Amino acid sequence: MWKALSERDWDAVKSHLADDCIYADMPVGPAASARGPEDIVKRLKIGLEPLASYVNHDGLLVADGATVMYEHSETWEWRTGETAVLRFVTVHHVQNDRITLWKDYWDMSALVNFAPSTWLDDLARADMSWIYDATGQI
Repeated sequence: MWKALSERDWDAVKSHLADDCIYADMPVGPAASARGPEDIVKRLKIGLEPLASYVNHDGLLVADGATVMYEHSETWEWRTGETAVLRFVTVHHVQNDRITLWKDYWDMSALVNFAPSTWLDDLARADMSWIYDATGQI
């Protein structure tokens, strides 16, 4: 899944997600989650598709039964030249070889500090039809 995400191969990313998978960026909380492969990819595209370059850097991977924790970093480079290295801890729950829950923990201020000045405005104009309120579910 991470290789597909690094390549921004959206169909391959979807193939790793359960039909009812929930994706949550924990800095913004479960009220702005996405549910299902189509909406999760819509959500991911908001951040990753406009980038000139996106690279996932491997890190520590730990599994305990169906729970997988992955400490990694990502380098985001915008077409305007700004670059950010974002450090993540991702928690996946996996059942039947599909991700059923995906939670990302990271420092949003690191992104805001290095993103182009137009980034927040672009985010405000993005398609938000993917929003799913997962409060109480994760």
